[in-house]
Amino acid sequence: MLKIQFIKRPTESTLKMLFRRSGTLRTQSPASADYEAVGLVQGPLADIIAAGDVAEKTSGVLVEEIQGICPQHFTMIALFGDTSAVAVALAVISEKIDGKQLNFN
Repeated sequence: MLKIQFIKRPTESTLKMLFRRSGTLRTQSPASADYEAVGLVQGPLADIIAAGDVAEKTSGVLVEEIQGICPQHFTMIALFGDTSAVAVALAVISEKIDGKQLNFN
């Protein structure tokens, strides 16, 4: 079972938290980032890898691994992009991997 969160217009502080835990965005300034929305997907490793693949194939989002307390394990990804692209990616992930229908209206 996946846990999914959808953040519209994330604050700079929210982006800072996510960027610090990301491998490739760690050195980027959230002030220079142009992301309208962030989707967070947490769950079992196999589902998370499949979710990242589905998200990139479905819409124009940037998928980033978000590291937790233990750097050897990751169980969450963040999807960065415009609001509609993130919403579509999260809905497709939920349907294909979790078998649930989501509506972000």
